[in-house]
Amino acid sequence: MVVLTRGDYVWLEDPRKKNKTSGDVPIGARVKIADSGQLQLQDDEGKDHWISSDVAQKLRTMHITSIEGVDDMIRLGDLHEAGILRNLLVRYQNNVIYTFTGSILVAVNPYQILPIYTGQQIREYRDKKIGEEPPHIFAIADNAYCRMLREVHNQCVIIRCGKCLTCEGRDDIKDFADIRSAMKVLNFNDGHIYELLKLLAAILEFGNIEYDAIETSNLEAVCFRGHKQTEAISKILKVNLDALENALSTKKTVAAGEVVVSPVNKAKAIDMRDAFVKAIYGRMFIWVVGKVNDATFQAKSNANDIRVSIGVLDIFGFENFGKNSFEQMCINYANENLQQFFVQHIFKLEQDEYEREGIQWQHIQFVDNQETLDMIAVKPLNILALVDEESRFPRGTDKTMLQKLNQQHGTNPLYMKARSTTGTQFGIKHFAGQVFYETIGFLDKNRDTFSPDFLELIQKGGNSFLKMLFKADLDINRNQRKSALGAKSTLGAQFKKSLDSLMKTLNSCQPFFVRCIKPNEFKKPSTFERDLVVRQLRYSGMMETISIRRAGYPIRHTFYEFVGRYRILGTGIKPANKENCKAASKKICNDMLGAQDWQLGHQKVFLKDAHDLLLEQARDRAQAEKCIIIQRVVRGWYYRKRYIAMRKSAIYIQSCWRKYAQRVRFTKMRKGFLRLQAYFRTRTLSYKFHFLRYRIGLFQAYCRGYIVRREHRKYIGSIVKIQSVFRMLLARNRYLKIRNEQRRRKKAEKYRKEIELQLKKEMGQKKAKEEAQRLMQEKLKELEEIDADAELQRKRELLDNMEEIKRAEKIRIELPVEVEEAFKSGPTTSNQEQTDSKEDLSNYTFAKFATTYFQGGATATYVRKKLTDSLLDLKNKGDRNDGKSVMSKIYSTLGRTRGQKELPQMPDDANPLSGSQKKSTIRKKLISLTIKRKSVPRDVAERIRDGEEIDINHSMIIDRPTSNLEKLHFIIGHGILRPNLRDEIYCMICKQLSGNNAKGSHARGWILLSLCVGCFAPTDRFVKYLRCFISEGPPGYAPYCEERLQRTFENGTRNQPPSWLELQATKSKKPIMLPITYMDGTTKTLLADSAATARELCQMLAEKVGLKDQFGFSIYIAIFDKVTSLGSGGDHVMDAISQCEQYAKEQGAQERNAPWRLFFRKEIFAPWHDAREDPVGTNLIYHQVVRGIKFGEYKCDQVSNHSSLCHNIYKCTLSQCLTGGECHDRGLMSPAKEMMSSNKRANVADKTGELPGQSFTLVTVSGDEFTFTSSNAEDIREHIGTFHEGLKKKSRFVVSLRDNPNQGEGSSLLSFQKGDLIILEHEYNESIMDGRWCYGVNDRTGLKGDFSADCVYVLPALTKPSPEIVSFFTMDRSELSQKFMSASENAIGSHDTLEKPHTLEEFAIEHFRSPQKQTLSKAVKSLRGRPQDELWSHSREPIRQPLLKKLIGNDELARQSTEAFLAIMKYMGDYPTRKDYRHGNELTDQIFEGALKNEPLRDEIFCQIVKQLTSNKIKFSEERGWELMWLMTGIFACSKALHPHVTKFLRSKRHQLAMDCIHRLQKTIQYGQRKNPPHLVEVEAIIHKTTQIFHKVYFPDDTDEAFEVESGTRAKDFTQNISKRLHLRSAEGFSLFVKIADKVISVPECDFFFDFVRHLTDLIRKARPSRDGTMPTYKVFFMKKLWTNTVPGNDPNADCIFHYHQELPKLLRGYHKCSKDEGAQLAALQYRVRFGDDKSEFQNIPRFIKDFLPADLIRQQSTEFWKRMIVVAYNKHSEKSRNEAKVAFLKIIYRWPTFGSAFFEVRQTTEPTYPEVLLIGINKLGVNLIDPKSKEILATYPFTKISNWSSGNTYFHMTIGNLVRGTKLLCETPLGYKMDDLLTSYISQMLTNMNKQKSTAKFT
Repeated sequence: MVVLTRGDYVWLEDPRKKNKTSGDVPIGARVKIADSGQLQLQDDEGKDHWISSDVAQKLRTMHITSIEGVDDMIRLGDLHEAGILRNLLVRYQNNVIYTFTGSILVAVNPYQILPIYTGQQIREYRDKKIGEEPPHIFAIADNAYCRMLREVHNQCVIIRCGKCLTCEGRDDIKDFADIRSAMKVLNFNDGHIYELLKLLAAILEFGNIEYDAIETSNLEAVCFRGHKQTEAISKILKVNLDALENALSTKKTVAAGEVVVSPVNKAKAIDMRDAFVKAIYGRMFIWVVGKVNDATFQAKSNANDIRVSIGVLDIFGFENFGKNSFEQMCINYANENLQQFFVQHIFKLEQDEYEREGIQWQHIQFVDNQETLDMIAVKPLNILALVDEESRFPRGTDKTMLQKLNQQHGTNPLYMKARSTTGTQFGIKHFAGQVFYETIGFLDKNRDTFSPDFLELIQKGGNSFLKMLFKADLDINRNQRKSALGAKSTLGAQFKKSLDSLMKTLNSCQPFFVRCIKPNEFKKPSTFERDLVVRQLRYSGMMETISIRRAGYPIRHTFYEFVGRYRILGTGIKPANKENCKAASKKICNDMLGAQDWQLGHQKVFLKDAHDLLLEQARDRAQAEKCIIIQRVVRGWYYRKRYIAMRKSAIYIQSCWRKYAQRVRFTKMRKGFLRLQAYFRTRTLSYKFHFLRYRIGLFQAYCRGYIVRREHRKYIGSIVKIQSVFRMLLARNRYLKIRNEQRRRKKAEKYRKEIELQLKKEMGQKKAKEEAQRLMQEKLKELEEIDADAELQRKRELLDNMEEIKRAEKIRIELPVEVEEAFKSGPTTSNQEQTDSKEDLSNYTFAKFATTYFQGGATATYVRKKLTDSLLDLKNKGDRNDGKSVMSKIYSTLGRTRGQKELPQMPDDANPLSGSQKKSTIRKKLISLTIKRKSVPRDVAERIRDGEEIDINHSMIIDRPTSNLEKLHFIIGHGILRPNLRDEIYCMICKQLSGNNAKGSHARGWILLSLCVGCFAPTDRFVKYLRCFISEGPPGYAPYCEERLQRTFENGTRNQPPSWLELQATKSKKPIMLPITYMDGTTKTLLADSAATARELCQMLAEKVGLKDQFGFSIYIAIFDKVTSLGSGGDHVMDAISQCEQYAKEQGAQERNAPWRLFFRKEIFAPWHDAREDPVGTNLIYHQVVRGIKFGEYKCDQVSNHSSLCHNIYKCTLSQCLTGGECHDRGLMSPAKEMMSSNKRANVADKTGELPGQSFTLVTVSGDEFTFTSSNAEDIREHIGTFHEGLKKKSRFVVSLRDNPNQGEGSSLLSFQKGDLIILEHEYNESIMDGRWCYGVNDRTGLKGDFSADCVYVLPALTKPSPEIVSFFTMDRSELSQKFMSASENAIGSHDTLEKPHTLEEFAIEHFRSPQKQTLSKAVKSLRGRPQDELWSHSREPIRQPLLKKLIGNDELARQSTEAFLAIMKYMGDYPTRKDYRHGNELTDQIFEGALKNEPLRDEIFCQIVKQLTSNKIKFSEERGWELMWLMTGIFACSKALHPHVTKFLRSKRHQLAMDCIHRLQKTIQYGQRKNPPHLVEVEAIIHKTTQIFHKVYFPDDTDEAFEVESGTRAKDFTQNISKRLHLRSAEGFSLFVKIADKVISVPECDFFFDFVRHLTDLIRKARPSRDGTMPTYKVFFMKKLWTNTVPGNDPNADCIFHYHQELPKLLRGYHKCSKDEGAQLAALQYRVRFGDDKSEFQNIPRFIKDFLPADLIRQQSTEFWKRMIVVAYNKHSEKSRNEAKVAFLKIIYRWPTFGSAFFEVRQTTEPTYPEVLLIGINKLGVNLIDPKSKEILATYPFTKISNWSSGNTYFHMTIGNLVRGTKLLCETPLGYKMDDLLTSYISQMLTNMNKQKSTAKFT
């Protein structure tokens, strides 16, 4: 008996049903009144019912689960239709539209937008199992995604209904904008959108066409009721109006070759119209789908990649209208297939598996619609087949088709005939109910009534977009115009084929089902029609679904999978491959599930949905517990290790402290005793001093008296001597005058007598006497005038000589007085023109270097006071002492130190300490500092390097008077011999030149700097700073010093200080003129500089005379009787001249007068020299021989040789005299060579001789051995080696050392046998030396091809060698090795035996594959005795299989490994290639790219590179291999098994990169591997032997600095390093940006820096390939990105370097809303930043006002107004510095809501209330929409409100609020990627901060 009370819920039969049937569903009701005899019930629809108590006894009470409803209907207690229906109703009324049935989701259409699709809900359902959260479509999506990843299997989600949309209250304008936004996101441009909209408009117009039926010529026809629609269509489609109307109202047929046009009836016309519309719409739809696929699909990067996907099938459900036609039958047939798929998955397959696995199970009956499918389309003569058959008959009609259907299927219970015999319908009993189909028009619709006339219409039209849609149809129509109709397949066949493909796809996926329920037919919200819902529940099989899901086991695992996943939940369970999986599965289920409903089958575990959730949660908890245990153990180990280290450190600190305390105590005691001793000694010495001073004073008085008296006597004697000499000169002048007068008189008297005798005969005696007397007086006067002129000429010559002496003295002054000339005159030589430096050195100022490296607070500017310590931190004590000495000399050179007593300046020719008696004095010590290094004895050189060269008499050397040249020798000599002092010397000079206002000192300093840069270069640390300092120097010296420094870098450091000649040239900044004499007596003057080498002078001398063969010619220098050769190499010529000057000074002469001479002569005569090839060289050699014989340089052993030489010399001399030409008689050279060779052999003895000296051995190819002993053995050996190598370089003949068999057809390799002579096509070059590949001809076979250089030996011969010589190379290996190879090594020089390096031999035994079987020729041992089959050692042949045996089974990895090895060989030069791979990263990509993508290949690449470095005797190949090792260790690591062997290999190698590779490998293991191969910068760095990579970073204030970047540097680490260098308080918000092409992209902080740059450059290179294939250039910037916690003033450095310079451009572009007063304040602060306290620029404010204010603000007032405002505001900030002005500037902008924004100018069309052009600012507040004209903020969207965003090349899309009904904003901008990245960064930072706050709160 049921007793009901108020509030109880019961099931009530539906009172609306008059005639009760078994299909009626009870309705839920609640008892309102139960006190009286009757009960008042209120049903779920709100209606009241009164029933009697008798009836009430029959009511069923409602289960508690049906009252409020449940999430999962499997848990319903009332498992019947009423319970299911009410559960959906209750949840629907509460706006809960989703309900689970196990894993099946039931969705009731709300016909309204509910707030359940936000971003917050997306995050809530992420990584959650079904059942953990309330039912939602997001749960289905996330579980499908997780299952796809977990099982690597395709998934599908099947929905049966359409979209859950309603037409009420929609905003068409906004929806249309959303559609356009979506299309732009999918890369539809405006033209595409416009064309699509036009076609849609045309389709709508087609629907408005109305026909009228008419009769024409007794035929049915149609006419158009109006032409408005067709006219509009013709304009849109650009077709002819008449042709369009004809195509819509007539049809063309071909009969007997003629085209017949016939009218159609109205029904046919409508079908034709509809077919045309469907064709347009269908092809348009296909094109849109293709565009969407192009925008979203990415092709596979690797053919082996596994692609899995999630498919979503969303179609309309079952259709049953008043009139159903062919379309409805196709749709219902598709729904039948989907229902069958659902039934198979839920019922059939499930129950079959239960039976197969032996599960205890009660069979459930369900509706199976397979028979319906068989009747429609599966069995023979099915409905679709009959329709297709009748469609192909020319006379087939709808009526005949219906007759065939009735005849074939009339007896089928699922088929229903028409209700009358004249009916035109047939029916089918579908799973959802019976449907009758109208057959009229069936065949026409199946035949596809799309007329070819429409194709002709489109082809002749002008709509290119429409032609593009119908391109395929037009091609078919053009090629198969007549047979096109017959070749078409019917629509039914096409539909069935498409449906079969769909079902095949679904069957290959794991499905998720979503059952959609329509609550009403009117699409109204909150309306629930019970009958409609019940019908849907019934035909969907929901009752059976719930039953089977409730009773069944939807979760199942194989025992192996179950144990593998859940063994952590049991105790003592081993891994699945080592355990009885079934027993273990049972144990886990018993432990975790107990007696719950689960079962074990034969192969699987069967569980409920709740069990899966329970096990997963338990597994998560167990994993967390195990992780905690691991963490606890690791932390215990870590802190224990840390404690031990701290304890050890504490003990060490204690010991150090105790030692320090005792040392302090000892030091105090020692200091006290020393003071006591000093005090006692002071008293003693004081007494002695006073006593001695008194005695010495008396002695000095006597001495001074003696000296004064002696000087007085000497003075008196000097005066007397001067007086006597002066009187003697006066007397001598008087004597000469009297003598001259007497001589004149005698001459005159003699003249008189002669004249008188002559005149006597003519004039008589008296007159003749008078005339003779007169003439005598004239003669006497003439002689007096002659003597007077001679005296005057003598005086003039004396004056000229005095002037010449004065000029010489002026030239001798070493430091010029004309200072102004030194600064105004520029370089005078043509090669000293200033060139623009490619590198910007403006940031390498000397002041910056001083701030960074100077110690003791030393500044970068000139000081008068002498420094007490070195400027730089010199580690060596000797360096510090010498630094002080050099500093003193620099001070005295540039100007005397203040307060120090002046010492008299010594003339250059004065040498107070010269003389033989003072050879061991200070002067000799000074000279020892400047002698050539290699001539210094070892002990002396070591003392100089250790700082001991000036120990005794140190102060005497520093303070004694020295000449200017000696000072320069002292300063520069230290710089040459002491590399550690070079930067110190340069810093001293630069410091004393910075801010030095003394012109004389300044000029002398620049001369000193010029000499220094010409002798030695600074270190890499200082070189850029020095170049920057020089570039800012005087115009006369800046380019001069820059060029001298560059020349020093090119030719190396000098070995001697500068000469007097260099000093004079440096003063005038002119080149040095060097006269050099040829052996033929001619002299050429060359212009040289301090860095000139013998090689350069030889080259210039050869060019001046046209010398072709320069080999063997050298520069010689001679002084006095000494001659030495400078060679033709890199020796500095000015070093030799400097030595000659010093030698001359030691001999008593002055440096300027050193009589050195330079000669150009032949030193080495090469075996390949031919006198006929170079007549100039032959002439010089001839004169050299003649001079050598003349001066005894060459001697003849026999008189006949001497006679022959003299005879030939005479012939040549005579020939030159007769013809004026040169003699080239070979007879001269032959005996000369004989004589010279015999002369050279004079000092060589046999090994049995007793001559002292070194020995060397000469071995011939035949095995003969000769040993020689000579003091010049090293030089002789070097010359022999030079001749030997020279002949090799000119040789074209090589002999093979081993066999190389034929490689088969198509191979470019040359085959040869051991001992074959191979002739090279070109002369021997570096490819042989480097061990690379060559090309030649086998002399025996005549074949040509490539061959490896290490297979041959180069014969040093210019002509083809004899067979006897070649035969020596066919000996046995042992004999040849003993007689040739070892002897050659001994001849060249033995090397110390190194420790045997580690190899992979041990690793190869276990992990390498077995070596391949070799042929007989390949099995021959090599010359060195190593077998060819050692896979772990160097090989010159490519491998055909990978080294590691674990890769043998994988064909793809094996292919990649062999290709990588070939690339390694090409990179190392071990394989011939026509392409130059030495630069670029093409080969490194081939080597490392595969290993980065496939982990098993990493060990293979490691093994390959180690293999090629093992026993590699080719230097070039080995160096390139180490480059690969260095690159590889920085990008990925090897496995744990290989790691010890690689480490041992690297440690056992003595290569300079070995240790660096170990460190890089450790960092890679610690910090992770890279994603991309090495960047080009890394590859080029190691190619140039640079392991440190410095990358320039640019800052917003237009400065830049270089920072070291390693291969493992991440962007976050890079950012931290920059922040520390710039002394920023925090790196938060800062980021690196890479500017490449026209894009600036932020570097993610977790990415490796070079990985990101490489990825970016690859993308740019693919998108915009360059013609030459070069890598695109890029720049790296460091800027503030996120301004979340930025407050001006908190970090002054960040404000001044970044914030100010980033905010200023935004202000000037007018992005901020700024008032006039604020604008004036900001402009005034900018003025102060630019000009400081300088007010002189006020007058120019109107001119550059645009640099201070935005243009729109300037236009509001006049420029004079702004000038007044700015001046007033400037005066208010009068006390601010420039940096303070920057901070004040930022504080004003900080008050604005747009502070710290990144602004983007975009174009939008989605929101009509906003302007089309919009300004978007993204900052810490969110996304701000700004009016670009008024600068007003239209809206601000916080980051918490933004649910979705995306970007593309031309757009940025953002959704605010609900995903479905939220506000969408689509912006057209090329900077969408920037907006996307910035928004992502801000939101990530926000989430990180929120998680930190949550963690802190939870901890608190």
